[in-house]
Amino acid sequence: MLDTKLYTLLKVAEYRNFTQAAKSLNLTQPAVSQHIHALEADLGVKLFIRSGTRLNLTKEGEKAVTAARMIKNLYNNLKYDISEGAAKVKELSIGITHTVESNRISEILAKYATENNGMMIRLETGTQGGIIQKLKSYDLDLGIIDGAVNDADLETTRLDEDSLVLVMDPSHALAEKSSVSLDDIRSEKLILRLPESGTGNLFISSVQSMGMDMSFFNVILEIDNIATIKDLVRHGYGVSVLAKSACMDEIAKKKLIALPIRQLKMNREINIVCARDFSYRNFISDIIQMYNS
Repeated sequence: MLDTKLYTLLKVAEYRNFTQAAKSLNLTQPAVSQHIHALEADLGVKLFIRSGTRLNLTKEGEKAVTAARMIKNLYNNLKYDISEGAAKVKELSIGITHTVESNRISEILAKYATENNGMMIRLETGTQGGIIQKLKSYDLDLGIIDGAVNDADLETTRLDEDSLVLVMDPSHALAEKSSVSLDDIRSEKLILRLPESGTGNLFISSVQSMGMDMSFFNVILEIDNIATIKDLVRHGYGVSVLAKSACMDEIAKKKLIALPIRQLKMNREINIVCARDFSYRNFISDIIQMYNS
């Protein structure tokens, strides 16, 4: 069994509070404090410093937490190998990009947790770069991201393929077309994702591949939140370039029209990403099967 002090360290690092960590672990607050003090004595360093009611990790504490996560992962691998794949995952932290958040993958994960008693999935959204960094530090177990990942420490499994499209209100003058050209949208009011987002970056690089830059367009707003962009487009404030998968519900209900931009090739993969030593490969297989069905 994994040393309980390491579990305590991980929970205190998560909650940044002895009392909340104790409640989560079903321990008393003095017992949690004792575990941390014992670890600090063993390692000869201070793991936390107090700032008001919040506990912040020291640099040594950050290293200890990363190591504890790795040890926990190795222990899970051991249990999984000994049980010959019969051990079931009980808790996972999964990072998803904002575009994927608007995809039906969130519904699939909720369905999986509902159908597997005792399962708890913690979802957080972020950029591709941020999710990759958290995977490598074992802050996250899995990532589901739009775009390719080139990192020797990580393993990717393709979930789906997506493409960027021009989205507009059904009453828009372009809505009757089957596709649009760059000249068609040159004078349109564009509401776009932030340039550093995966969607924004792909659109910009695709435009640049045509020998143009963003000054060619009339960009009136840049917003991080996809739901906000879709609402603004639906109310006629402009058009946008978004992942088609993020708009499927609105397209099906005829609340938005999505059209390809002829000159631009804006296809990309949606991938499940994990560390190479991730234990629960059956979970990934199950999610892909549920997604495809």
